[in-house]
Amino acid sequence: MTYVISNACIDVKDMSCMEVCPVDCIYQEDEDRMVYIEPEQCIDCGVCVSACPVGAIFADHEIPPAAKDFIEINALWFQDKDAARAQAAERAGTSI
Repeated sequence: MTYVISNACIDVKDMSCMEVCPVDCIYQEDEDRMVYIEPEQCIDCGVCVSACPVGAIFADHEIPPAAKDFIEINALWFQDKDAARAQAAERAGTSI
């Protein structure tokens, strides 16, 4: 994985990152509380990092220790959206 969206995005969903992504690899659905980067599509350009108004996006090797779970949660969303949503909500300290 290249870039990861962390818990700072939960309930913000500004989507500025989606607007600047040159390969459209950032996704969300109406029921999501955050956006997710598709690890296979991301080209590691980093444009999304500066576009994020809450500083929620990190290179996977630079993500803060307290947010490391979001590496797995971002990848999981593309395999099992409900499981990823549940894990993100758990990490946020709330329920879906």
